[in-house]
Amino acid sequence: MTTRYIETIGRRKTATARVRITPSTKSSFLVNDKEVNDYFQTSDLREIVNSAFTKSGLGNKYTITVHVAGSGIHSQAEAVRHGITRALVKEDESLRASLKKLGFLKRDPRAKERKKFGLKKARKAPTWSKR
Repeated sequence: MTTRYIETIGRRKTATARVRITPSTKSSFLVNDKEVNDYFQTSDLREIVNSAFTKSGLGNKYTITVHVAGSGIHSQAEAVRHGITRALVKEDESLRASLKKLGFLKRDPRAKERKKFGLKKARKAPTWSKR
């Protein structure tokens, strides 16, 4: 017997999360082969990651494995949430409307603007002097 799983990809800035959700009786949540509480150490980040489950009303009846890379820890948490949300919608299409309203299905496109030549940052110009 092969285990049926759903694999999706979540992204945010330059973070990419490959999420696999397998329906099971015993729940476990691994991020990069670590327990989710060890990888995302603050409660805010854990809340972001688990918000797709709490808002959709689904309990932890899944085994979740995630491989996440790139960007910072906060963007990684949002990428994991994006991947989990996509997987839940693949599993049950009726969740789509409620999760879309919360903005969990949107790949947040905001990223750092590149620095331009002749400027100090993306838009900050050097101090102008008349002479």
